[in-house]
Amino acid sequence: MKKTILLSVIAVFIFSLLAACGKETSGNSKVVTIGVTGSDGQMWDIIKEKAKKEGITIKLKEFSDYTIPNQALADGDIDLNAFQHIAFLNQFKEEHKLDITPIGTTQIAPMGMFSDKYKSPKEIPAGGEIAIPNDPSNQARALLLLQSAGLIKLKDDFGLFGDPTGIIDNPKKLKITPVVAQQTPRVLKDVAASVINNGVAGQAGLNITKESIYLEDPNSDSVKPYINIIAARSKDKDNKTYEKIIKIYHSKEVEEAVKKDTKGGSIVVDMPIQDLESIIK
Repeated sequence: MKKTILLSVIAVFIFSLLAACGKETSGNSKVVTIGVTGSDGQMWDIIKEKAKKEGITIKLKEFSDYTIPNQALADGDIDLNAFQHIAFLNQFKEEHKLDITPIGTTQIAPMGMFSDKYKSPKEIPAGGEIAIPNDPSNQARALLLLQSAGLIKLKDDFGLFGDPTGIIDNPKKLKITPVVAQQTPRVLKDVAASVINNGVAGQAGLNITKESIYLEDPNSDSVKPYINIIAARSKDKDNKTYEKIIKIYHSKEVEEAVKKDTKGGSIVVDMPIQDLESIIK
């Protein structure tokens, strides 16, 4: 009987030890799920390969629109997301009261104006309709692009989240129509022009450097709030594994892949988050 009890105690001890080891392995797992809105091209393949050498397994989770990845991050469904610029993140987390934060910069992806009918903004006729993204930060960005193209004039305090009510001069009486960002390429045939985000343009098969009729200057100070970032939950902002992923993103191989994937349309940006936040403020 004593021998049976002793064996039972030993068995329980071994089982508990194995279970504890399993939890430790799970807790120290370096599997990182990143939310994205597009994963085509070589960039993520290179990042995954480099991360694997660092003991990190990256899994990508694709989302169909911009409204979901931040909530998924806040809810813990993903570990990081990489799909947005800092102006969009700041506006979204303020509206939805989310405790998430940028932890590293990625690239600047200039926004462009496209048209199936005209070759330059000057050719757009009076009364023409122009589609722009309808989310607040990209809507304001599109309107600033229309101003830089000489089509409209905005009030001096327009800011990063202005809307068409901020237009103070519209000499051609253009009709500005906000639509869901992913719809901006699809309405091209129905409008005089459409202002399209770089990533959305790429997903639609458009070459932003060759096919747009007007393009943002990626080196302009006014475009810096639209530098794309990787975001995490605020409690994880100093996570060492995530820091390694940011470092990998800024490797030479990834930078070259970004240029190739976007046909030169995007530029990798390595900027301290503090500097980026100061730009927004």
